Amino acid sequence: MLAMDFRGPKRVRAVQKPMPTILHPEDAIVKVLRTCICGSDLHLYNGNVPDTRVGMTFGHEFVGEIVEIGSEVTNVKVGDRVLVPFNIACGRCIFCKQGMFGNCHESNSEATAVGGFLGYAHTGGGHNGGQAEYARVPYANFGPTVIPAGMSLDDAVLLTDITPTGYQAAEMAGIQPGDTVVVFGAGPVGIMAARCCWLFGAGRVIIIDKEDYRLEFAQNFAKCEAYNFESDMDDPVMFIKKQTDWIGADACIDAVGAEAAGNAMQTITGRKLLLQAGSATALHWAINSVRKGGVVSIVGVYGPTDNLVPIGNLINKGITMRGNQASVKRHLPRLIDHVMNGILKPSELITHRIPLEDVADGYRIFSAKLDNCIKPVLIPPTANA
Repeated sequence: MLAMDFRGPKRVRAVQKPMPTILHPEDAIVKVLRTCICGSDLHLYNGNVPDTRVGMTFGHEFVGEIVEIGSEVTNVKVGDRVLVPFNIACGRCIFCKQGMFGNCHESNSEATAVGGFLGYAHTGGGHNGGQAEYARVPYANFGPTVIPAGMSLDDAVLLTDITPTGYQAAEMAGIQPGDTVVVFGAGPVGIMAARCCWLFGAGRVIIIDKEDYRLEFAQNFAKCEAYNFESDMDDPVMFIKKQTDWIGADACIDAVGAEAAGNAMQTITGRKLLLQAGSATALHWAINSVRKGGVVSIVGVYGPTDNLVPIGNLINKGITMRGNQASVKRHLPRLIDHVMNGILKPSELITHRIPLEDVADGYRIFSAKLDNCIKPVLIPPTANA
């Protein structure tokens, strides 16, 4: 089968790989119909996440058709079209029982923090992902969710990560009616987070980035205020304070993570020398610009090592900080309703549809922010067969 292959930082290609096989009675094999390149994949692509091994197939956002199931799979059947949450979750461990599906203890039992992820580094369990014609999906009795009749594949594929992550970012922000919320990062997750803030009752939503085309897109999709931290302000923290009568935002969302720009020291230590788990610039801005007693919600990806963070400011301001990988399965019932009722249209984020054969070009375009790319979707050659 054709699959994406990681050869080292900034080096990916499409190659022929062996077909996945059933390894456990609860496995399923899915023929991939749509798969995305995610901003989180760029952290791997750029070499910012430890233990990303040569030969991996990325891709934690995909939908497809089940073509084979293990002997103990009963919740889905061959022929079902399913969306596959990026979390690999058993549904029955102590963390899954709390709805913490991004922290499943069975799918990545040697880790002390995250659960297993499809198509991510070995820090997430080392499972090959869906940027391929076929993918093996563990715990098929729990994870894969049948796509409702009438839902497009493009909407469905964005329910595997982007939409639930943006929604959970807003949820973790603890938004109260009328709150001012600032979102750092106008990538797909940040844009979706800004859109979802309104669902929780926000009275004002501001998004900050440095790419004008992304800010324009965010204004149109999320109906929020959008500002460029390079051209519209000297200091994002001072700007937000001025915008909020010197009180600060009620909540801030870090939707950037390890590759944030805007601070030379953070960029050098976090992105160039890898002395910390990525550049924490957006996290600094969030902590310093939220009001006393406010909430900082983190969904941007950082590596599993130390970061230089102003913890004293967090303590002295009485800030609540929340972060986690999105528990996709927990959010799906509500988000499916929102999509089917027309409240959310995730597929509007998609700007590029790229053949899987051209995966290297897809990564280059997305990583370099070429051609006004917001969200690229890869189409395997067998998707229409």
